Amino acid sequence: MNIEDLVYNVASWLSGEGDADGMVVSCRARLARNLTGWAFAPKTTLEDQKKIIEQVLSAAQKCRPMCDAAFFHMNALQANQRQLLVERHLISPALAKSKGQRGVLFNADESLSAMINEEDHLRLQAILPGLQTYAAWQRVDALDDALRSELDWAQSERWGFLTACPTNTGTGLRISVLIHLPALVLTEDMERVMRGLTSMAFAVRGFYGEGTNVVGNLFQISNQATLGVTEGEIVEKLSEITQQIVSYEKEAQATLLADASAQVEDKVWRAYGILQHARVLSGQDFMNLLSAVRLGCSLGIIDGLPLGFINQLMIVTQPSHLQAEARADLSSADRDVRRAELVRRRWAQQRGLS
Repeated sequence: MNIEDLVYNVASWLSGEGDADGMVVSCRARLARNLTGWAFAPKTTLEDQKKIIEQVLSAAQKCRPMCDAAFFHMNALQANQRQLLVERHLISPALAKSKGQRGVLFNADESLSAMINEEDHLRLQAILPGLQTYAAWQRVDALDDALRSELDWAQSERWGFLTACPTNTGTGLRISVLIHLPALVLTEDMERVMRGLTSMAFAVRGFYGEGTNVVGNLFQISNQATLGVTEGEIVEKLSEITQQIVSYEKEAQATLLADASAQVEDKVWRAYGILQHARVLSGQDFMNLLSAVRLGCSLGIIDGLPLGFINQLMIVTQPSHLQAEARADLSSADRDVRRAELVRRRWAQQRGLS
């Protein structure tokens, strides 16, 4: 597979299924694992990293969930190609910036992936559309079991699975949701919600996770505790808290409609029109406009626009996707023009389907 071909692949987690009224875009389950017999990061040598990759690839070929997975070595990729993988939520920004012997494996629909030699020897990931936290955990747990039949995980009876960072020790499980909360932002209630989440040991991060900014009113919410709790408890707690946040967002949306319905409708339809006709769109402007359209879908102001279409636009308009489609390096100004062209073209195609 040529990495630029990913631009034309529709990842299954973008489908919009199980989306909780247009609010929960996706959920992700990630397991941190390390192999016995090798030093943990940052003590691993380049030779260690190389042999870890060899071990993992050998195991993956015998493992049904990943036997046909694509593998990319970070050293073989240019910066834009690495960023393309970040934009598709297949690797972390940290892995994209790293040096040494590192790589990523992922299956055809991008629902399963494994980062090799990031912070831990392995970061296994399952990502599904909507609020399917239990199903995502089951998928990554099955991958974990399949690989464990070929690999020996570093673990302790007392501490559970051992990891490079103590905050991941125990289950090694991080469950997260990518959730759209525009009304809570507009009513200025989001800060209060974030404080509440932090007090309950949940992390609130940006679009690409740790160390990234919130764009288009999209927040990533994940558990912080992995020690002293079971996987099932982690999954259940995040699912419950997400449903609570969805109810807060619905209340905020109802408040907006009651207090400023004309202004809300104007915001939605103005964004709808601009996206179909703009000739220049910056990344930030686009994500804010798309957020307004998604809000319009949640409120029933806009009818017949699939959430899967909105989700796909959110990814294919990212900078490295635009460059990959163009097969050329683009300046920021060129990307803004090309982004607007792509959105107009996709919207026209969508109108033809509806």
